[in-house]
Amino acid sequence: MRAGRGRRAALSGLMAEDNVLRHYQRAGAVLRDSRWRGQAGEIDLILQDGPDLVFVEVKSAATHAAAGGMLRPAQIRRIMASACDYCGRHGLDGATMRFDVALVDGLGRVEILANALVQD
Repeated sequence: MRAGRGRRAALSGLMAEDNVLRHYQRAGAVLRDSRWRGQAGEIDLILQDGPDLVFVEVKSAATHAAAGGMLRPAQIRRIMASACDYCGRHGLDGATMRFDVALVDGLGRVEILANALVQD
């Protein structure tokens, strides 16, 4: 039973990421990496949006509000550390970075919170 829930959650997360990726691509962004794992943790999507590198954390739940409530300060720190790791490994130390949160509700609707992540 527990394994089935975990598998469903993983598939649901992948579908949400794909949905968010299509949303960004329709707006002209180009995928650089997905589910990239650095020393500090994983970044769901890394996109090139004009001159900006966009690091996207995707959260999905029944409602956008519930999805947004799932993001914690420790995770924000890990995402930012991973973004710096990514830039260092790819020679992008001077790149302009943006940290977005993409919320996906139970109906698959996407809400993008641009520049949503800031470190305390």
